[in-house]
Parts: sequence; structure tokens; C-alpha cells
Amino acid sequence: MATRTVTIASAVGLHARPASLFVEAVTESGIDVEISRPGEDAVDAGSILGVMALGAKHGEEVELSADAEGADAVLDRLVALLATDMDAQ
Repeated sequence: MATRTVTIASAVGLHARPASLFVEAVTESGIDVEISRPGEDAVDAGSILGVMALGAKHGEEVELSADAEGADAVLDRLVALLATDMDAQ
């Protein structure tokens, strides 16, 4: 199982546009990815409702995990996305 930890860079956290862009990237990857806040249950990173319900705010850490061929490369791309202020683009 591949895992990555990343700090949310978007000013509004994983809400609205950043959550939508993240979920779109997960879906396009074709790999099942989970996302969680430290100490909490993981949710399906391909679900906009799950990601928004996570409530991850700017500056908070989240953990991504996936268990599939190519998972490392996918998680690296997702980490780069979350480490970017998607509202500033």
C-alpha cells in the first residue's frame, strides 16, 4: 500500500473548487484512492461528498493511500495538486 502525507495549500481547504479538482484528478487516475485526516477514518477520494465532508482546512495534513499498480505515481501527482493553492489559479 502506497501512502503520502500532504499539507492542504488551498486557502479554503478541500472545499468547493479545490475539492472538485482533486476528485476529478482521482477519478481520471483510474485508481481507488482514500484520503483521511490524522486519527480519522479514511473516505473515498473519488467522492466529492466524502472529500468535502472530511472538512480538511488550509494548513492541515491529510494522508492519501492507494493499493494498486501505479499507485506511487498517482499519489505523487495528487500530493502536488493538494500542495498547490488551487484557488489562486
